[in-house]
Amino acid sequence: MRDVERYPVEGPNALWQVYSTVSRTKAVWNFVCIQAARYCPSLPIKNWIYRRMLGMKVGRHTAFALMVMVDVFFPERIEVGDNTIIGYNTTILTHEYLIREYRIGRVRIGSNVMIGANTTILPGVTIGDHAVVAAGSVVYKDVPAHAFVGGNPLRDLRREARAEAGSAAE
Repeated sequence: MRDVERYPVEGPNALWQVYSTVSRTKAVWNFVCIQAARYCPSLPIKNWIYRRMLGMKVGRHTAFALMVMVDVFFPERIEVGDNTIIGYNTTILTHEYLIREYRIGRVRIGSNVMIGANTTILPGVTIGDHAVVAAGSVVYKDVPAHAFVGGNPLRDLRREARAEAGSAAE
C-alpha cells in the first residue's frame, strides 16, 4: 500500500472541504507559480521556481518537460533526485480528495530516473534510482531501483520481455 496519511471527513465529499486543509492564498500562489513553471522554457528557472517558490526538493540537472503538473496543494511533499527527467504533461500528485476522506503522501523520485510523457504519479509513491517509467503509465505503487515499468495497471516490462523471449525460444 502507498505511504499516505488518511483524514476522514464528515458532510460533503472531501474536495468540498479543501480550504479547511489548505489556505486559499497558498492554493492561488502555488497555482500561479506552477503555471509559470509549466510553460517556462528554461530548465534552471523552472527548477528555481519549484525549489524557492514551492518548496520542492529538486536535484541538480533535473529536467521537468513542458506542461508537467505538480501538486497544487502540497508541492513541498515532492522530492526529485539528480539528473532525472520528468516527461511532457506528467502529473505528480501528493493529495487525493475522496468521498469520505482525503489522503496526503510524499512522492519521492530518485536520481537518474526517466519518467515518460503523460504519466500520472499518485501520492505516497517512491520511484527508485535509475528506474524507467514508460509513457502513459499510472504509478500507484513503489517502483524499485533499476526497474523498467509501465502501463495501467503498472507492471514490470523487463520481466514481461524476458518471459516473451523465453516462450519464443521454445
